[in-house]
Amino acid sequence: MRFALPQDAKRRRRLSALVAGCLVALVTGVEVGARSGDEAGSLASARGDGDGSEKAPPVDDLSLRQQVGQLVMLRFDGTERPTYVQEALRAGEAAGAILFGDNVLSAQQLRDLTGSLQQAAGRSALLAVDQEGGDIRIVPFAAPEPAAGTIARPALAEQLARQAGRDLDRLGINVNLAPVADVASVPGSVVAGRAYPGEADAVASLVAAAVRGHRRGGVASTAKHFPGIGAAELNTDDAAVTIKRPRAEIEKVDLEPFRAAIDAEVELVMAGHALYPTLDDRRIASQSAPILEGVLREELGYRGVIVTDSMEAEAVVSRSTTPEAAVRAVAAGADLMLTTSSGSYMPVFKRLLGEAKRSEKFRARVEESAARVLRLKERLGLRPPAPAK
Repeated sequence: MRFALPQDAKRRRRLSALVAGCLVALVTGVEVGARSGDEAGSLASARGDGDGSEKAPPVDDLSLRQQVGQLVMLRFDGTERPTYVQEALRAGEAAGAILFGDNVLSAQQLRDLTGSLQQAAGRSALLAVDQEGGDIRIVPFAAPEPAAGTIARPALAEQLARQAGRDLDRLGINVNLAPVADVASVPGSVVAGRAYPGEADAVASLVAAAVRGHRRGGVASTAKHFPGIGAAELNTDDAAVTIKRPRAEIEKVDLEPFRAAIDAEVELVMAGHALYPTLDDRRIASQSAPILEGVLREELGYRGVIVTDSMEAEAVVSRSTTPEAAVRAVAAGADLMLTTSSGSYMPVFKRLLGEAKRSEKFRARVEESAARVLRLKERLGLRPPAPAK
Protein backbone atom coordinates (compact mmCIF):
# COMPACT_ATOMS: atom_id res chain seq x y z
CA MET A 1 0.00 0.00 0.00
CA ARG A 2 1.27 3.49 -0.83
CA PHE A 3 1.00 6.58 1.36
CA ALA A 4 0.97 10.14 -0.04
CA LEU A 5 3.46 12.24 1.94
CA PRO A 6 1.95 15.30 3.63
CA GLN A 7 3.20 18.61 2.39
CA ASP A 8 3.40 20.24 5.78
CA ALA A 9 6.84 19.76 7.37
CA LYS A 10 5.47 19.22 10.86
CA ARG A 11 3.13 16.55 9.55
CA ARG A 12 6.07 14.91 7.77
CA ARG A 13 8.03 14.83 11.01
CA ARG A 14 5.08 13.33 12.89
CA LEU A 15 4.68 10.67 10.21
CA SER A 16 8.40 9.87 10.29
CA ALA A 17 8.28 9.48 14.06
CA LEU A 18 5.24 7.24 13.78
CA VAL A 19 6.89 5.04 11.14
CA ALA A 20 10.08 4.82 13.21
CA GLY A 21 8.07 3.83 16.26
CA CYS A 22 6.27 1.14 14.32
CA LEU A 23 9.58 -0.22 13.05
CA VAL A 24 10.98 -0.34 16.57
CA ALA A 25 7.88 -2.13 17.79
CA LEU A 26 8.11 -4.59 14.91
CA VAL A 27 11.77 -5.37 15.54
CA THR A 28 11.14 -5.69 19.29
CA GLY A 29 8.29 -8.07 18.63
CA VAL A 30 10.47 -10.20 16.39
CA GLU A 31 13.22 -10.29 19.01
CA VAL A 32 10.84 -11.21 21.81
CA GLY A 33 9.28 -13.89 19.68
CA ALA A 34 12.55 -15.40 18.50
CA ARG A 35 12.90 -18.99 19.67
CA SER A 36 16.61 -19.68 20.05
CA GLY A 37 18.50 -18.10 22.92
CA ASP A 38 15.70 -15.91 24.28
CA GLU A 39 16.84 -15.02 27.78
CA ALA A 40 13.28 -14.59 29.00
CA GLY A 41 12.35 -18.12 27.99
CA SER A 42 11.56 -18.90 24.37
CA LEU A 43 8.65 -21.24 24.99
CA ALA A 44 5.31 -20.13 26.36
CA SER A 45 4.18 -21.36 29.75
CA ALA A 46 3.07 -24.96 30.15
CA ARG A 47 0.81 -23.81 33.00
CA GLY A 48 -2.09 -21.43 32.94
CA ASP A 49 -3.68 -23.05 29.89
CA GLY A 50 -6.81 -24.14 31.70
CA ASP A 51 -7.29 -27.58 33.15
CA GLY A 52 -6.10 -29.41 30.04
CA SER A 53 -9.61 -30.44 29.03
CA GLU A 54 -10.31 -27.24 27.09
CA LYS A 55 -10.21 -27.47 23.32
CA ALA A 56 -7.42 -25.65 21.59
CA PRO A 57 -9.05 -23.76 18.70
CA PRO A 58 -7.55 -25.90 15.91
CA VAL A 59 -8.66 -29.27 17.33
CA ASP A 60 -12.23 -28.86 16.06
CA ASP A 61 -10.85 -28.36 12.56
CA LEU A 62 -9.13 -31.75 12.56
CA SER A 63 -10.70 -34.98 11.41
CA LEU A 64 -10.91 -37.88 13.86
CA ARG A 65 -7.99 -39.52 12.08
CA GLN A 66 -5.92 -36.39 12.56
CA GLN A 67 -6.91 -36.08 16.21
CA VAL A 68 -5.84 -39.68 16.79
CA GLY A 69 -2.62 -38.99 14.89
CA GLN A 70 -1.69 -36.23 17.33
CA LEU A 71 -1.43 -38.93 20.00
CA VAL A 72 1.31 -40.97 18.27
CA MET A 73 5.04 -40.35 17.87
CA LEU A 74 6.40 -42.65 15.19
CA ARG A 75 9.81 -44.16 14.64
CA PHE A 76 11.57 -45.06 11.38
CA ASP A 77 14.88 -46.59 10.37
CA GLY A 78 17.67 -44.89 8.45
CA THR A 79 18.96 -41.44 7.60
CA GLU A 80 16.26 -40.43 5.11
CA ARG A 81 12.51 -39.91 5.40
CA PRO A 82 10.57 -43.02 4.30
CA THR A 83 7.51 -42.62 2.11
CA TYR A 84 5.07 -43.88 4.76
CA VAL A 85 6.42 -41.31 7.22
CA GLN A 86 6.02 -38.55 4.65
CA GLU A 87 2.42 -39.62 4.03
CA ALA A 88 1.54 -39.88 7.74
CA LEU A 89 2.97 -36.46 8.53
CA ARG A 90 1.46 -34.82 5.45
CA ALA A 91 -1.97 -36.18 6.38
CA GLY A 92 -1.59 -34.93 9.95
CA GLU A 93 -1.93 -38.50 11.19
CA ALA A 94 1.20 -38.52 13.37
CA ALA A 95 2.33 -35.96 15.94
CA GLY A 96 5.94 -36.29 14.87
CA ALA A 97 8.90 -38.63 15.23
CA ILE A 98 11.49 -39.79 17.72
CA LEU A 99 14.99 -40.10 16.28
CA PHE A 100 17.62 -42.65 17.29
CA GLY A 101 21.28 -43.20 16.51
CA ASP A 102 20.63 -44.86 13.15
CA ASN A 103 18.81 -41.71 12.04
CA VAL A 104 21.84 -39.51 12.74
CA LEU A 105 24.93 -39.43 10.52
CA SER A 106 26.20 -35.84 10.54
CA ALA A 107 25.02 -32.36 11.39
CA GLN A 108 24.15 -31.52 7.78
CA GLN A 109 22.39 -34.84 7.23
CA LEU A 110 20.37 -34.35 10.42
CA ARG A 111 19.36 -30.83 9.43
CA ASP A 112 18.31 -32.15 6.02
CA LEU A 113 16.32 -34.95 7.64
CA THR A 114 14.50 -32.77 10.16
CA GLY A 115 13.85 -30.22 7.42
CA SER A 116 12.30 -32.87 5.20
CA LEU A 117 10.13 -34.11 8.07
CA GLN A 118 8.88 -30.60 8.80
CA GLN A 119 8.28 -29.99 5.12
CA ALA A 120 6.12 -33.11 4.94
CA ALA A 121 4.26 -32.08 8.11
CA GLY A 122 3.71 -28.49 7.06
CA ARG A 123 5.89 -27.29 9.97
CA SER A 124 3.77 -29.26 12.45
CA ALA A 125 6.05 -32.09 13.61
CA LEU A 126 7.33 -32.74 17.10
CA LEU A 127 10.86 -34.10 16.61
CA ALA A 128 12.38 -35.68 19.69
CA VAL A 129 15.60 -37.29 20.85
CA ASP A 130 17.00 -38.72 24.08
CA GLN A 131 19.80 -36.26 24.79
CA GLU A 132 20.52 -36.75 28.49
CA GLY A 133 24.30 -36.66 28.29
CA GLY A 134 26.84 -39.37 29.04
CA ASP A 135 25.93 -42.67 27.39
CA ILE A 136 22.39 -41.48 26.55
CA ARG A 137 23.20 -39.00 23.82
CA ILE A 138 21.59 -39.63 20.45
CA VAL A 139 23.24 -36.62 18.79
CA PRO A 140 26.99 -36.96 19.47
CA PHE A 141 27.78 -33.48 18.18
CA ALA A 142 25.31 -31.73 20.50
CA ALA A 143 25.48 -30.92 24.21
CA PRO A 144 25.46 -32.06 26.95
CA GLU A 145 28.54 -34.26 26.99
CA PRO A 146 28.72 -35.12 30.72
CA ALA A 147 26.20 -37.49 32.32
CA ALA A 148 23.71 -35.95 34.72
CA GLY A 149 25.20 -37.95 37.57
CA THR A 150 28.33 -35.81 37.41
CA ILE A 151 26.48 -32.48 37.58
CA ALA A 152 25.95 -31.22 41.12
CA ARG A 153 25.38 -27.47 40.64
CA PRO A 154 22.08 -26.04 39.36
CA ALA A 155 23.91 -23.27 37.49
CA LEU A 156 25.88 -25.87 35.54
CA ALA A 157 22.78 -28.00 34.94
CA GLU A 158 21.02 -24.97 33.48
CA GLN A 159 24.02 -23.95 31.39
CA LEU A 160 24.42 -27.40 29.85
CA ALA A 161 20.69 -27.77 29.21
CA ARG A 162 20.58 -24.38 27.56
CA GLN A 163 23.47 -25.33 25.28
CA ALA A 164 21.79 -28.64 24.50
CA GLY A 165 18.64 -26.75 23.59
CA ARG A 166 20.52 -24.40 21.31
CA ASP A 167 22.37 -27.24 19.60
CA LEU A 168 19.23 -29.31 19.09
CA ASP A 169 17.22 -26.32 17.92
CA ARG A 170 19.82 -25.55 15.23
CA LEU A 171 19.55 -29.16 14.08
CA GLY A 172 15.76 -28.98 13.78
CA ILE A 173 14.91 -30.92 16.94
CA ASN A 174 12.32 -29.34 19.21
CA VAL A 175 11.82 -31.85 22.05
CA ASN A 176 14.44 -33.36 24.33
CA LEU A 177 13.36 -36.42 26.28
CA ALA A 178 15.31 -35.19 29.29
CA PRO A 179 15.99 -34.46 32.12
CA VAL A 180 15.79 -37.60 34.22
CA ALA A 181 13.81 -36.56 37.31
CA ASP A 182 14.28 -39.84 39.17
CA VAL A 183 16.09 -40.00 42.51
CA ALA A 184 18.64 -42.82 42.60
CA SER A 185 17.61 -43.77 46.13
CA VAL A 186 18.73 -47.42 46.44
CA PRO A 187 22.06 -49.18 45.89
CA GLY A 188 22.24 -50.41 42.31
CA SER A 189 19.52 -48.03 41.11
CA VAL A 190 18.82 -48.46 37.41
CA VAL A 191 19.21 -44.70 36.92
CA ALA A 192 22.49 -44.33 38.80
CA GLY A 193 24.65 -42.02 36.71
CA ARG A 194 21.70 -40.94 34.56
CA ALA A 195 19.97 -39.17 37.44
CA TYR A 196 21.31 -36.03 39.08
CA PRO A 197 23.23 -36.75 42.30
CA GLY A 198 22.01 -36.26 45.84
CA GLU A 199 18.83 -36.47 47.87
CA ALA A 200 15.41 -35.50 46.59
CA ASP A 201 15.76 -31.77 47.30
CA ALA A 202 19.10 -31.54 45.51
CA VAL A 203 17.79 -33.47 42.50
CA ALA A 204 14.71 -31.24 42.43
CA SER A 205 16.85 -28.09 42.18
CA LEU A 206 18.93 -29.59 39.38
CA VAL A 207 15.89 -30.79 37.43
CA ALA A 208 14.22 -27.38 37.65
CA ALA A 209 17.41 -25.73 36.43
CA ALA A 210 17.60 -28.11 33.47
CA VAL A 211 13.99 -27.40 32.53
CA ARG A 212 14.69 -23.66 32.52
CA GLY A 213 17.88 -24.19 30.51
CA HIS A 214 16.17 -26.22 27.81
CA ARG A 215 13.47 -23.59 27.41
CA ARG A 216 16.02 -20.81 27.10
CA GLY A 217 17.82 -22.89 24.51
CA GLY A 218 14.67 -23.15 22.41
CA VAL A 219 13.41 -26.70 22.96
CA ALA A 220 10.81 -28.41 25.13
CA SER A 221 12.05 -30.64 27.94
CA THR A 222 10.61 -33.84 29.40
CA ALA A 223 10.76 -34.82 33.07
CA LYS A 224 10.99 -38.61 33.34
CA HIS A 225 10.08 -41.34 34.46
CA PHE A 226 6.96 -40.47 36.45
CA PRO A 227 6.31 -41.17 39.29
CA GLY A 228 9.99 -42.12 39.61
CA ILE A 229 11.99 -45.30 39.00
CA GLY A 230 15.00 -44.47 41.16
CA ALA A 231 14.11 -47.29 43.56
CA ALA A 232 14.24 -49.91 40.77
CA GLU A 233 17.24 -52.09 40.02
CA LEU A 234 15.98 -53.22 36.60
CA ASN A 235 15.07 -51.23 33.51
CA THR A 236 11.45 -51.45 32.37
CA ASP A 237 12.79 -51.73 28.82
CA ASP A 238 14.09 -55.17 29.78
CA ALA A 239 11.76 -56.50 32.49
CA ALA A 240 8.53 -56.02 34.38
CA VAL A 241 9.34 -53.87 37.41
CA THR A 242 7.46 -53.48 40.69
CA ILE A 243 8.38 -50.74 43.16
CA LYS A 244 7.02 -51.65 46.60
CA ARG A 245 7.67 -48.30 48.22
CA PRO A 246 5.19 -46.86 50.75
CA ARG A 247 3.08 -44.05 49.38
CA ALA A 248 4.46 -41.63 51.95
CA GLU A 249 7.99 -42.36 50.75
CA ILE A 250 6.99 -41.91 47.11
CA GLU A 251 5.47 -38.56 48.06
CA LYS A 252 8.55 -37.46 49.99
CA VAL A 253 11.29 -38.76 47.70
CA ASP A 254 10.20 -39.64 44.19
CA LEU A 255 7.66 -36.91 43.51
CA GLU A 256 9.79 -34.00 44.72
CA PRO A 257 11.79 -33.49 41.48
CA PHE A 258 8.58 -33.74 39.44
CA ARG A 259 6.99 -31.04 41.60
CA ALA A 260 10.01 -28.86 40.90
CA ALA A 261 9.84 -29.58 37.16
CA ILE A 262 6.15 -28.64 37.08
CA ASP A 263 6.85 -25.45 39.02
CA ALA A 264 9.53 -24.69 36.41
CA GLU A 265 6.84 -25.18 33.72
CA VAL A 266 8.15 -28.35 32.11
CA GLU A 267 6.47 -28.97 28.76
CA LEU A 268 6.22 -32.77 28.94
CA VAL A 269 6.23 -35.40 31.67
CA MET A 270 7.08 -38.97 30.70
CA ALA A 271 5.05 -41.72 32.38
CA GLY A 272 7.12 -44.76 33.29
CA HIS A 273 6.07 -48.40 33.06
CA ALA A 274 6.74 -49.69 36.58
CA LEU A 275 4.01 -51.01 38.88
CA TYR A 276 3.48 -49.13 42.17
CA PRO A 277 1.15 -51.25 44.34
CA THR A 278 0.69 -48.49 46.93
CA LEU A 279 -0.60 -46.18 44.19
CA ASP A 280 -2.35 -48.69 41.93
CA ASP A 281 -1.98 -52.43 42.53
CA ARG A 282 -3.25 -53.48 39.09
CA ARG A 283 -1.94 -51.12 36.43
CA ILE A 284 1.54 -49.90 35.54
CA ALA A 285 2.03 -46.14 35.81
CA SER A 286 1.60 -45.36 32.11
CA GLN A 287 -1.79 -47.12 32.15
CA SER A 288 -3.00 -45.97 35.56
CA ALA A 289 -5.67 -43.29 35.95
CA PRO A 290 -5.03 -43.05 39.71
CA ILE A 291 -1.38 -42.19 38.95
CA LEU A 292 -1.76 -40.04 35.82
CA GLU A 293 -5.01 -38.27 36.60
CA GLY A 294 -4.98 -38.63 40.38
CA VAL A 295 -1.37 -37.94 41.33
CA LEU A 296 0.07 -36.07 38.35
CA ARG A 297 -2.88 -33.95 37.28
CA GLU A 298 -4.91 -33.49 40.49
CA GLU A 299 -2.29 -33.68 43.24
CA LEU A 300 0.62 -32.02 41.42
CA GLY A 301 -1.47 -29.77 39.18
CA TYR A 302 0.26 -30.67 35.92
CA ARG A 303 -1.53 -29.42 32.79
CA GLY A 304 0.93 -30.17 30.02
CA VAL A 305 1.50 -33.20 27.79
CA ILE A 306 1.96 -36.65 29.32
CA VAL A 307 4.09 -38.79 27.01
CA THR A 308 4.63 -42.48 27.63
CA ASP A 309 7.98 -44.18 27.83
CA SER A 310 8.64 -46.63 24.98
CA MET A 311 5.49 -48.57 24.18
CA GLU A 312 7.64 -51.53 23.16
CA ALA A 313 9.24 -51.90 26.60
CA GLU A 314 9.20 -55.38 28.12
CA ALA A 315 7.20 -54.06 31.07
CA VAL A 316 4.47 -53.15 28.56
CA VAL A 317 4.47 -56.08 26.15
CA SER A 318 4.62 -58.61 29.00
CA ARG A 319 1.09 -57.45 29.84
CA SER A 320 -0.49 -56.83 26.43
CA THR A 321 0.20 -55.96 22.83
CA THR A 322 1.54 -52.50 22.12
CA PRO A 323 -1.70 -51.34 20.40
CA GLU A 324 -3.81 -52.50 23.34
CA ALA A 325 -1.39 -50.85 25.76
CA ALA A 326 -1.83 -47.59 23.84
CA VAL A 327 -5.60 -47.75 24.30
CA ARG A 328 -5.13 -48.37 28.02
CA ALA A 329 -2.66 -45.50 28.31
CA VAL A 330 -4.93 -43.01 26.55
CA ALA A 331 -7.92 -44.11 28.62
CA ALA A 332 -5.83 -43.56 31.78
CA GLY A 333 -4.89 -40.01 30.81
CA ALA A 334 -1.71 -40.21 28.72
CA ASP A 335 -1.59 -37.86 25.74
CA LEU A 336 1.26 -38.99 23.50
CA MET A 337 2.26 -42.58 22.72
CA LEU A 338 5.99 -43.00 22.15
CA THR A 339 6.47 -45.85 19.67
CA THR A 340 10.10 -46.89 19.28
CA SER A 341 9.82 -49.67 16.71
CA SER A 342 9.42 -48.82 13.04
CA GLY A 343 6.61 -51.38 12.79
CA SER A 344 4.46 -50.02 15.63
CA TYR A 345 3.05 -46.78 14.30
CA MET A 346 0.34 -48.13 12.03
CA PRO A 347 -1.01 -50.87 14.38
CA VAL A 348 -1.16 -48.34 17.24
CA PHE A 349 -2.81 -45.70 15.08
CA LYS A 350 -5.41 -48.13 13.75
CA ARG A 351 -6.22 -49.50 17.21
CA LEU A 352 -6.67 -46.03 18.70
CA LEU A 353 -8.79 -44.94 15.74
CA GLY A 354 -10.98 -48.03 16.04
CA GLU A 355 -11.54 -47.45 19.75
CA ALA A 356 -12.34 -43.77 19.14
CA LYS A 357 -14.97 -44.77 16.58
CA ARG A 358 -16.43 -47.37 18.95
CA SER A 359 -16.49 -45.42 22.20
CA GLU A 360 -17.77 -41.87 22.68
CA LYS A 361 -15.95 -41.66 26.01
CA PHE A 362 -12.65 -42.68 24.43
CA ARG A 363 -13.22 -40.24 21.56
CA ALA A 364 -13.55 -37.45 24.11
CA ARG A 365 -10.22 -38.51 25.64
CA VAL A 366 -8.60 -38.43 22.20
CA GLU A 367 -9.89 -34.91 21.59
CA GLU A 368 -8.66 -33.77 25.02
CA SER A 369 -5.18 -35.14 24.43
CA ALA A 370 -5.00 -33.86 20.86
CA ALA A 371 -5.79 -30.38 22.19
CA ARG A 372 -2.91 -30.61 24.67
CA VAL A 373 -0.52 -31.70 21.93
CA LEU A 374 -1.65 -28.82 19.73
CA ARG A 375 -1.03 -26.37 22.56
CA LEU A 376 2.47 -27.78 22.94
CA LYS A 377 3.05 -27.33 19.23
CA GLU A 378 1.82 -23.76 19.43
CA ARG A 379 4.29 -23.02 22.25
CA LEU A 380 7.05 -24.43 20.07
CA GLY A 381 6.11 -22.17 17.18
CA LEU A 382 4.72 -25.05 15.13
CA ARG A 383 1.55 -25.04 13.07
CA PRO A 384 -1.46 -27.28 13.59
CA PRO A 385 -1.89 -29.92 10.88
CA ALA A 386 -3.71 -28.69 7.80
CA PRO A 387 -7.38 -29.73 8.03
CA ALA A 388 -8.17 -32.84 6.01
CA LYS A 389 -9.82 -32.17 2.67
